[in-house]
Amino acid sequence: MQVPIDRIKVRRRVRRDQGDIDALAASMNTHGLLHPIVLDRRNQLIAGGRRLAAAKRLGWKTINALIVDADAKADRLELELEENIQRSALSYLELEEGYARLERMRRPNIFRRIWEALKSLFRGLFRRR
Repeated sequence: MQVPIDRIKVRRRVRRDQGDIDALAASMNTHGLLHPIVLDRRNQLIAGGRRLAAAKRLGWKTINALIVDADAKADRLELELEENIQRSALSYLELEEGYARLERMRRPNIFRRIWEALKSLFRGLFRRR
């Protein structure tokens, strides 16, 4: 659900260092918001402080949010901690492999381009009419 950013209340947060918000804002500007922020029913921020800061930096007026039933302070804190604990960054090798695959997809060698052209040609020739 889209929520007006100026209606979101940010209380005391566990994370103090938000890191590089400019990089996140650039990513969100290019790819959009991939994961909604999390709010309680009173629009108090539970998770997604960095995403919210990046959206503000981009000048967004609304942001996609997941609303959860977490009225107690302890429930909100538990959800904030859980969201930050349960994610796992890619290893250096996984990241390197992923970027190598992306580079091959974006800049295929001559044989790959010929193969893709042939596939496209045959798809067009044998398409059911």
